[in-house]
Amino acid sequence: MDQTLINWLLGVFGATIGFLLTNIWSAIKDLQVAHAKSVERVNAMEVLVVGDYVRREHLDKVIETLFKKLDKIEGIVDRKADRPDHRHEDRARTD
Repeated sequence: MDQTLINWLLGVFGATIGFLLTNIWSAIKDLQVAHAKSVERVNAMEVLVVGDYVRREHLDKVIETLFKKLDKIEGIVDRKADRPDHRHEDRARTD
């Protein structure tokens, strides 16, 4: 074979390999960018999920308010139970 033909074959082979490596390198860079965006979105979702939990201080305030209202209702019910109901006594006499 002539040296010119060998040079042409090596040149075409080198250009093809170079083209493929350039495309592969570009695809890897695109994947790295997409991966970085995905990581940011996952981290944002983690912050969102963690942010939705009830804080201990807020829960304590709500429970304290709820128990105060329940105590107030219990006091009203106790006062009603201690008060004599004349309507029931009247019914008992008429029956």
